[in-house]
Parts: sequence; structure tokens; C-alpha cells
Amino acid sequence: MYDQNFQDKELQCVECSCDFTFSADDQDFYSQKGYSDPKRCSTCRANRKANSQRGGGGRGGGGYSRQSRPQFEVTCSACGCDTTVPFEPKSDRPVYCSDCYRNNQGY
Repeated sequence: MYDQNFQDKELQCVECSCDFTFSADDQDFYSQKGYSDPKRCSTCRANRKANSQRGGGGRGGGGYSRQSRPQFEVTCSACGCDTTVPFEPKSDRPVYCSDCYRNNQGY
């Protein structure tokens, strides 16, 4: 599991300014790998990674081209942050940013 010294903490994304949870499990993992605390929420990290792969530069291109999924801009039903999702939301169902979705799923 994780070191008992770690506790979930709230950080603010440098790109979208939304708060996100840096979980105790993630802190333990980052610590073991020697990584610094994340500066971006998971949504902004994923967008940044996708943009760097599309541009042809950066790491992890893999030498092939994958068709990008259409992205739909939405407001998270839980925290109110703007985010994108790879599906067209239905008006009768809530839509969450990746951090709130993960928290609701008990991860």
C-alpha cells in the first residue's frame, strides 16, 4: 500500500487553475521514483501529452499516427472545472473531470 506519512493533498493546476487531489498513493509512487509533485491536473497532463504527440516532436510518438478521438468540452458536475471528454455527453447524466471521476469510483 502506501507509507502512512503521506496524506492526500490538494494542489492547483498551473494551466487551468483547478484544484486536484494528489493522493497518498501517488505521493508514495512519486517519492519512490524521485519525481517532484505534479504541476498539472490529470486532464491538462493528458491534453499536453496528446498535443506533444500530434506535433511530431516530444517523447512517445511510437512512429505511427493514431486518429485522434473527438473531444467535447464540458463543465465537471462535481467541481465546476472546465474539462474535455472523449464522448458526447447526454443532458440527463452528470459528467466529471478525471479527478472527480476517480474520486467517485473509490480509486
